[in-house]
Amino acid sequence: MAAFLAELLFDLVRAIVGSWLRETAFAIGAWLETKIHGRAARIVLGLLLGAAAFFLIPAITGLLGL
Repeated sequence: MAAFLAELLFDLVRAIVGSWLRETAFAIGAWLETKIHGRAARIVLGLLLGAAAFFLIPAITGLLGL
């Protein structure tokens, strides 16, 4: 029973932290969008952020065991 409750608690914490990280990423993206004023610069920055996310998200999820 304790293991079952621990799993439920872990899933709840994972969902909450995941939503906080997603909201933070969107807030940072919206903030960056107002700071960059060129189409080419936005495309380059988007590609760099996308490449970083491509490599960092699997590494972070692997470390957290998600």
